[in-house]
Amino acid sequence: MLEMFKYLVGSAGASGYGSKSTAEEVSESCMNSITAIVTGATSGIGEETARVLAKRGVRIIIPARNLKAAEEAKARIVSESDCFDHSRITVMALDLSSVNSVVNFVSNFESLNLPLNLLINNAGRFCYEHAFSEDGIEMTFATNYLGHFLLTKLLLNRMIETAKSTGVQGRIVNVTSNIHSWFSGDIFEYLGQISQKNRVYDSTRAYAFSKLANVLHTVQLAHKLQEMKANVTVNCVHPGVVKTNLNREREGFVTDLIFYMTSKSRLLKTIPEGAATTCYVATNRNVENVNGNYFADCNDQGSCECKTKSAHLAEGLWSASETIVSTLTGKPQP
Repeated sequence: MLEMFKYLVGSAGASGYGSKSTAEEVSESCMNSITAIVTGATSGIGEETARVLAKRGVRIIIPARNLKAAEEAKARIVSESDCFDHSRITVMALDLSSVNSVVNFVSNFESLNLPLNLLINNAGRFCYEHAFSEDGIEMTFATNYLGHFLLTKLLLNRMIETAKSTGVQGRIVNVTSNIHSWFSGDIFEYLGQISQKNRVYDSTRAYAFSKLANVLHTVQLAHKLQEMKANVTVNCVHPGVVKTNLNREREGFVTDLIFYMTSKSRLLKTIPEGAATTCYVATNRNVENVNGNYFADCNDQGSCECKTKSAHLAEGLWSASETIVSTLTGKPQP
């Protein structure tokens, strides 16, 4: 009851921020030497994250499946922030549900010879119908987790090299959801059915599984970064409940009424509030050297490993993900 009261009134936590803090309020300024890739930046909290980072001077890469929407987002970011240099925001093609598209994006990004300080894995999809990617993988899992897993893996060396040459710690932010706790059952049994088209499909369970995978990805990647002694960290964030295009497949009177009622009760966050935790973890000096933790309302909630109590699951998912990716690309994963 006390925690709900603190959330509703926006009480500040140990960080000095709370549920009602905005992305602009929590982000550091003067970041002109920083380059960031922000997935899902064509609308919603992804666009707000990119806008605030651009306003702070960050060079932004917007990967997108819909290039028209990405160019429109870029125009809004440039007009709404102090970043008037179009060359500081680059739109590139990327379909996270396609392994080949991820590989091509990384190749094209590397050809630009840019550093990479921040990787914000924000893009998300909630598929109400049972849909599959071009690789035959269930679409929610392919977009929310597997594409980001491969993207992060392929960009990691560039991030490590950038941190080493600049002395600026690299940061990876995985945007998850507290819905990850809704998943129950054997994750490997579920994973083994991820390409089966004739199984019973539960959209909420599929989304919860993909968000749990994001958390487990954070756990295992944090371990690997620590073993490598890399000056790069990874953390995951729960943005809160925000009305964004994630809900676009169920727009209508009932959905609008639910969001209207939650917004009036202050349970629903605005987009600037929803992007705050991502921007805090990506930029704030309080998060330096923090690795493998879970953040909500701009406050550290502790280790992801403790939150899921499943380090062995994280290791197993990583191994299974490498096998899937190797099969799809025809290349063994290092």
